[in-house]
Amino acid sequence: MADFKNVAPLSDFDWDAFENGSAAETSREEQEKAYDGSLNKVTDHEVVDGTVIDMNKREVVVNIGFKSDGIIPATEFRYNPDLKVGDTVEVYVENQEDKKGQLVLSHRKARAARSWDRVNEALENNEIIQGYIKCRTKGGMIVDVFGIEAFLPGSQIDVKPIRDYDIFVGKTMEFKVLKINQEYKNVVVSHKCLIEAELEAQKQEIISRLEKGQVLEGTVKNITSYGVFVDLGGVDGLIHITDMSWGRVSDPKEIVELDQKINVVILDFDNEKKRIALGLKQLTPHPWDSLDPDLKVGDHVKGKVVVMADYGAFIEIAPGVEGLIHVSEMSWSQHIRSAQDYMKVGDEVEAVILTLDREERKMSLGIKQLKSDPWENIEERFPVGSKHSAKVRSFTNFGIFVEIEEGVDGLVHISDLSWTKKVKHPSEFTKVGEQMDVVVLEIDKENRRLSLGHKQLEENPWDVFETIFAQDSVHEGKIIEMLDKGAVIQLEHGVEGFTTPKHLVKEDGTQAQLGETLEFKVIEFNKDSKRIILSHSRIYEDAQRAAKRAEKATAPRRQKAEAPAVQNQAASTTLGDIDALAALKAKMENGEA
Repeated sequence: MADFKNVAPLSDFDWDAFENGSAAETSREEQEKAYDGSLNKVTDHEVVDGTVIDMNKREVVVNIGFKSDGIIPATEFRYNPDLKVGDTVEVYVENQEDKKGQLVLSHRKARAARSWDRVNEALENNEIIQGYIKCRTKGGMIVDVFGIEAFLPGSQIDVKPIRDYDIFVGKTMEFKVLKINQEYKNVVVSHKCLIEAELEAQKQEIISRLEKGQVLEGTVKNITSYGVFVDLGGVDGLIHITDMSWGRVSDPKEIVELDQKINVVILDFDNEKKRIALGLKQLTPHPWDSLDPDLKVGDHVKGKVVVMADYGAFIEIAPGVEGLIHVSEMSWSQHIRSAQDYMKVGDEVEAVILTLDREERKMSLGIKQLKSDPWENIEERFPVGSKHSAKVRSFTNFGIFVEIEEGVDGLVHISDLSWTKKVKHPSEFTKVGEQMDVVVLEIDKENRRLSLGHKQLEENPWDVFETIFAQDSVHEGKIIEMLDKGAVIQLEHGVEGFTTPKHLVKEDGTQAQLGETLEFKVIEFNKDSKRIILSHSRIYEDAQRAAKRAEKATAPRRQKAEAPAVQNQAASTTLGDIDALAALKAKMENGEA
């Protein structure tokens, strides 16, 4: 039974009016007035705040203090998966009462009405906001922020490279507004900057605990051509390619792979720039420390060519232990241009240790020492007077450098090329690369040079020319070259002579020209200097002088023979003259008579 002990009657209740019915009417009017006063006054197309009073998978019921509640599709709240009963949300009043008498609200339109102001406020205040990733697009994602479609670049999703964008579609995440284009109403957001801020705090804490020589475990995060980035638990360090192995590494992928966990040692770090240099090879002993202690100069070693340069080749005889074969130690030849002429990267070679410095960790090697020095017994193998075939290597103005065999070079002086032909430059005689027969004239073992000759392969023809081109002998010759001081004359047997301009004057007084063939007299023959001096004008000049001498010699005898005849002629003339005068006298006398 109900307990009414504590229920007090209304002291001012008008029972008479109640019995007459007037009190009930007054009370209803007052009640309606009081009810209307308790409701919020709303206007269509207005944005107001409401409270979520009920929700399910399809609908969200929102009370805005109106006489009826509004129902909003749940899809308008999918950006906010944490929505619950009791939350305050903003709604847009589309219609206070539809045909069914239902209040029509929209959360999306409310967000859109205020979204632009809120986005700008978020940018100004560096505020963290929530957004719903709707879909993928070229270069990134589309994010619903306050009802606005913002762009999330792929590079701003995470601090590490993203391989699969699709895993982010449908997620609600926190973002910061990076920039806004007010003209085109474009918004760019970033999730990466939130992670970076968090990582920055972690980095500061990690770097503050770092020490050089400290060994840490990390995860391979990225592999580049110059090294490997390792995640040390919130901060990245770099293992340079030269610190990955004691041996040479051409590609870091030969040593590590992505997401691999490895131990590294701290080599150096920079608090300001937050750079951490890591090492991998430093965790193992240096190969030079474990090198065979019995290895010494003169020993033979085998290895692989790892690096080539013009000046030599680096040979790896053990991982991390290399020696240099200088180009000068590759062959006894003096004509080595580049180390690439003898070997290439990857070749397996055998060499002799020339120098070994364990403290400096340096070693020099040679391969020419595998063969004997060709100059050790040069006198026995190439004695003076011996004949050989040599390869022309180079020219100079004074001769030809030739190579008889690898490491044995010699010089053929220009004067030892031909007995007869005057060679101005060796290139007139032969070509680089051609074979040439030579004879050894002299050995210079100290400077590793041979004096060679070519003309000595034949007998000296000037012994014979001495009898052929005797002084005052006349020969036919052709002018083959004109010089300032004279001309070169080609004679028989391939011999050349020389004449001066005054000896080129012909009998008619003209000067002989290049290419003319004339008679020349030998006016000087020098066997030692192999010189023949010629003259053309001397031929007719000598003839003229001989004629004059002959005429002078015969003149006295002719005068004696002609004297009687002159006397007889004088006598006969006198008699004739007398006869003529007598006849004339007779004629004159007859005429007068």
